[in-house]
Amino acid sequence: MIYQRTIAHQVAISGTGLHSGQRINMTLRPAEAGNGIVFHHTDGDKVVSIEARSDNVVDTRLATVIGRGNTRISTVEHLLAALAAYGIDNLHIDIDGSEVPIMDGSAAPFASIIEEAGLRNLPKSRKFLAIRKPITVIDGEKRVNIIPSRFFRVTFDIAFEHPCIALQQRSVKVTPETFRRDLSPARTFGFLRDVEQLKAAGLARGGSLENAIVVDDERILNPEGLRFQDEFVRHKILDAIGDLSLLGYPILGHVRAYKAGHDINHQLVEKILATPEAWQLLEFSERDLEEALSSTAPTFASELALSEA
Repeated sequence: MIYQRTIAHQVAISGTGLHSGQRINMTLRPAEAGNGIVFHHTDGDKVVSIEARSDNVVDTRLATVIGRGNTRISTVEHLLAALAAYGIDNLHIDIDGSEVPIMDGSAAPFASIIEEAGLRNLPKSRKFLAIRKPITVIDGEKRVNIIPSRFFRVTFDIAFEHPCIALQQRSVKVTPETFRRDLSPARTFGFLRDVEQLKAAGLARGGSLENAIVVDDERILNPEGLRFQDEFVRHKILDAIGDLSLLGYPILGHVRAYKAGHDINHQLVEKILATPEAWQLLEFSERDLEEALSSTAPTFASELALSEA
C-alpha cells in the first residue's frame, strides 16, 4: 500500500455504546490526501472535530479515548484497527455520541463496512514510520517493545490465572487479509465481577453477552462459546493495532507485547515519538517504485508494492 487511501463511497453504521447504552450513529466519508483520520462529534448544531492522533488521547483506563476540550470519544481502538489494517489514511467520521458503537465487541462489523465502501487510492504517497532501533516500555509486569522489521507484525503474550484463558501467544503479520480472517472477529472480553462493578458505577450500561466475552471464575458465560480457541489474545492484538495507529503513520516494525493493554500501548506510542533517532520516515516516489519493481534485490518499496498488487 504505497499510496494514501480513503474509502470510495460513504457508508453508515449504528450500534449501542458500551458504557452509555445509547444508540449511536456513525457515518464514514471519503477524505482527501493529507487530511488524516478525523472524528466529527455532533451535538445539535455544534460540531467538534478531533484528529485520531496520540496527542489527542485523554484516557486509556477502560478503552482508548480521544478528546478536545470537553468533548470525548471513547472506544476508538476497534474502528482504528480496521482502518489501519486496510491502509486507510484519510477519513471523515461523523458520530453523534460519546463513544464508537461496540457492535458485537469485535472489529468485524467495521471491516465489513469498509469492504462495502470500497477503497480508493489517492494521488499522494504514504509516509511509513520505519523502526531502526529497538524501543522498550516496561510498566510492572507489563512489557512492550518494537524492533526493526520490513513489515508490521504484532506478537502478543497474555497470562491470566483462569482455566479458560491461562497462557496464550500469537504472532500476526498485519495485512488486510490476516486482519479480516484472523483478528477482526475476535471480541473484547471481561470478567463477570468487573462487569458488575462497572455497572454499579454507572458504566458498561450497554454491555451484554451479545457484545463481549464474559467469564466468571471458572467458565465462559456466552452460550455460543468462543470464535477461536485463542480469541482472547487475538483481541489484544486487535486493540494494539488500533492504539498504535495513533502514531499517525503506518508502521514498519515488529511489536512484541506481554500482558500489555491500552495504557502501555499508548506509552509505547509516546516513547516512539519522543525517540526520533530510533526511526525514519520513508516515502516512495513513482521512480522509486519503478526501480524497486525492476530490481531483483528485495527492498521496502518492492515488497510494499508487491503486497499492494
